[in-house]
Amino acid sequence: METDSLPHEAHGAVILFDAECVLCSANAKFVLKHDKKGYFRLASMQGGVGSAIYREHGMDPADPISLLLVENGVVKQDSDAVLSIYEALGLPWRLLTVLRALPAGLRDPLYRWVARNRYRLFGKRQTCWLPPPEYRDRFL
Repeated sequence: METDSLPHEAHGAVILFDAECVLCSANAKFVLKHDKKGYFRLASMQGGVGSAIYREHGMDPADPISLLLVENGVVKQDSDAVLSIYEALGLPWRLLTVLRALPAGLRDPLYRWVARNRYRLFGKRQTCWLPPPEYRDRFL
């Protein structure tokens, strides 16, 4: 699907995540801290831009099955999205891409199990996580 009509295209790579999920928001904080070049922008699935992008790619933002990475017009999800994010963060995080040696058919079921059980395993926030002021310009 084309994504040119949405405002995220002007910003480069966009990570769409669940801002109510403790694990997901911890990962968002990690990315912001380690993305020294400011390559990634983030959007929560609960926000207007994030929910529109989820819907555009056939996912229900109220019941997402994966985080999404939109990069250069290509949408990645599941373990491919996570590994692409860590690859872009550079060393030492790039080393995690050795997991690509495992076929996605083995990686993705584990990713999906964690995603389905993320609230039970890691908790759910009562309100969406908001970035600190120094990172607000990186959120859509």
